[in-house]
Amino acid sequence: MTVEITSHEELRELLGTPTARAVDKERTRLHVRDRQWLAASPFCLVATAGADGTCDVSPKGDPPGFALVLDDQTIAIPERPGNRRADGYRNILDNPHVGLIFLIPGRTDTLRINGRARLVRDAPWFDDMVVRGHRPVLAVVVEIEQVFYHCAKAFLRSELWQPETWQPDVLPTRARLVKEVEAPAESLADLERHYGPDYARNIYV
Repeated sequence: MTVEITSHEELRELLGTPTARAVDKERTRLHVRDRQWLAASPFCLVATAGADGTCDVSPKGDPPGFALVLDDQTIAIPERPGNRRADGYRNILDNPHVGLIFLIPGRTDTLRINGRARLVRDAPWFDDMVVRGHRPVLAVVVEIEQVFYHCAKAFLRSELWQPETWQPDVLPTRARLVKEVEAPAESLADLERHYGPDYARNIYV
């Protein structure tokens, strides 16, 4: 029989009280080490929620330092060409609250930033976010409300950075997944060409 947790009190009784260190580590401004982390990070996850509560998590990646620090309480994340669904961006227009997790490959800790976001279509600092000749058409500007480092346990449990545990071929290729799951009109051969070597060469087009 499924037993649900239905109250904050029940949840706290089950999990216990967080340590003082876990509670007190939250900050509202970037430390110099946070700036260094952002300068070294090539990847982050951006979590948003719409006005109706529906959620989205979008991966963002670029050369290390792609998240531009504007000041101790503000960062900007550039938009790059994608599938144009704009799920997270539409959420931000309705609900500005965002949660970010910045990763550094090989590190088992992460930098977390929570705050309020807005979409900006141009600013002088857009010139600082040009990659391979691509100037972003918009950026997500995040006003930081919480920043802290998250512990390594999830990465240690999952062995995420241990190459000997990697199984990239456990599922079919991206092209085969698209053909089987999304059933597009294109042939498998066309999809294999689309997701072949040219796919990586055209990621800023």
